[in-house]
Amino acid sequence: MDLQNLVNNVKSVSLSVAEKFTPVLKESKFRETGVLTPEEFVTAGDNLVHHCPTWSWARASDPSRVRSFLPENKQYLITRNVPCHKRCRQMEYDQSQEKILTSMEVGAEEGFAGDEDGGWVDTHHYNQETGSSQALELGQEMNEDDDGEEEALDLDDLVESGGLEDPDPNRFVAASNKPTSEVERPRTYDLHICYDKYYQVPRLYLVGYDENRRPLSVEQTYEDFSADHANKTITVESHTSLDCDMPTVHPCKHAEMMKRLLDQYAESGKELGVHEYLLLFLKFVQAVIPTIEYDYTRAIQL
Repeated sequence: MDLQNLVNNVKSVSLSVAEKFTPVLKESKFRETGVLTPEEFVTAGDNLVHHCPTWSWARASDPSRVRSFLPENKQYLITRNVPCHKRCRQMEYDQSQEKILTSMEVGAEEGFAGDEDGGWVDTHHYNQETGSSQALELGQEMNEDDDGEEEALDLDDLVESGGLEDPDPNRFVAASNKPTSEVERPRTYDLHICYDKYYQVPRLYLVGYDENRRPLSVEQTYEDFSADHANKTITVESHTSLDCDMPTVHPCKHAEMMKRLLDQYAESGKELGVHEYLLLFLKFVQAVIPTIEYDYTRAIQL
């Protein structure tokens, strides 16, 4: 753990230096490469705030941290007190809950062309307590390779399976019929979405609190992240607008994943506008933090 933290810190410092020499993106390339200009980030953020009033814009902690390429009153997005009723270990695989769906079945249900070969496993199909855990299963695709670099998440199944449109009202809802001793006390999280100038994409930061509103340690926070991402895809780095370090979903593969999602939607006849970018972004990040109930966009049809 200490060695990994050291590596993360070195990477964070290196990227901070590199960002200073990275020019601000001026030309829109979100359809071609999945990246955003600062202006497009603000447009997408305004749309998120409009559809989900739990999100709001925030200012930098002090003038020295104001990023000149963003409006002073729109430095980053924040939502507070997001519930987290379960730890990720409570979503472990149980064969008795799974149902194998063919690609043809999934495609027919979601309106996408199916494939007779292969299929998709809904690991919690018969579990009304958690509903489908497809986001967690997809998150496991984002394992690290031998040199420590992240592999791109294969998102073809995400669109085919309807993972971006979750109609299940039972998903991530804590069961009320369990004895109190079996139910974890709820934690809460404050989530921040910043603009990463180096990678030219949104970056998600998180800070967690226990049931008494005491800040969680880094080790406690990792309990709420998919095991394949804790301390790997999730790193602890300096916040862009605040004088503190926070766990963050590393953005090195964000553009690639967003480009693939945008292409999948375009192929299905649902071309998305740049203002919808953050709605889509929040949905695929659910693979990394499957038990934090931040995605209030599930009812929004993209």
